[in-house]
Amino acid sequence: MAAQRIGIAGAGVLGRLLAFTLSRAGHAVQVFDPASGPGPRADSGLRAAGWTAAGMLSPVAELERAGAEVFALGLRSCVLWPQIVQGLNQPVDLRMQGSLLLAHRGDAGAAQRVVGLLQAKADAPYQPQPLSLDALRELEPAIQGPALAWLLPCEGQIHPWQALQALAAQGAEQGVQWHWNRSVTRVDAGELLVGAIHPERHTFDHVFDVRGVGAKPALPVRGVRGEVFWLHAPGVPLHRPVRLLHPRHSVYLVPRPDDVIVVGASEIESEDRSPVSLRSTLELLSAAHSAIPALAEARVVHTETNLRPALPDNLPALRHAPGLTVINGLFRHGWLIAPALVEQALHELSL
Repeated sequence: MAAQRIGIAGAGVLGRLLAFTLSRAGHAVQVFDPASGPGPRADSGLRAAGWTAAGMLSPVAELERAGAEVFALGLRSCVLWPQIVQGLNQPVDLRMQGSLLLAHRGDAGAAQRVVGLLQAKADAPYQPQPLSLDALRELEPAIQGPALAWLLPCEGQIHPWQALQALAAQGAEQGVQWHWNRSVTRVDAGELLVGAIHPERHTFDHVFDVRGVGAKPALPVRGVRGEVFWLHAPGVPLHRPVRLLHPRHSVYLVPRPDDVIVVGASEIESEDRSPVSLRSTLELLSAAHSAIPALAEARVVHTETNLRPALPDNLPALRHAPGLTVINGLFRHGWLIAPALVEQALHELSL
């Protein structure tokens, strides 16, 4: 297909993947976003949800709450992410060493129900593999509390901050025009209206609306509050993502470079962006400590909240019209399914 003029509303993980892929294919791409810049220190009140995410690539574990569509998109994205990272000129920490499900002995019943659900939904190669405590200690010596463990061998993680910055930088090298501090107030076929006071009309051959929560009120999207903690834990080795199965809340721990472990999993039906709550602090960090007792001397170096974009059915939506594509509702699965959704959208458009 001949080169197209492409406009993208939103510079989260979807917007950056679209810009990277389309510009690499020779299209002229412009991206508009209200954040003050491409990096992690841009205006925190306007940052895409992808900045706050832990970056878990966990298609099997997400089957507890998601269906076959998210599972299939997640499996495909786990194939695509290594290819994408290979095409970037900046380093991105990507690990595909599997993930762990853990449970304390007192939560064995609830954990077995979750594992049974995953086994029923996932094909044989992707089902949880039970681990003995000796096998668990060999994989992750720092994990000392839980009595039950399963390995999900097909899963992994990506570093969101590194990936978002590398995608923006690579896009710029490929000719993408990034327009920061520019809010898209309306999206129509082949047209973006930018700015509220003195709106500017920008026309394109095709436009993509990937604004997440910012697409309201055009879409019935809502924000679901998520909270994370960054722990600096030198001397506490962790090599793969960990989920602690608990009857009241799900807790994950994800290793990052430089002795950082990200703890999170709060999911609150609220669009409140205020700092993390006392309840979340106590519950999540206590659960993390129960799985890895050596975290007792870790330092909380960063806390963050953000809003995951969710549609009423909590499923992703990909819709095409002449001159316009809308992708939204990635909910808690943004990093997991974004590459596959972008691939699907561009294949359907023959771009």
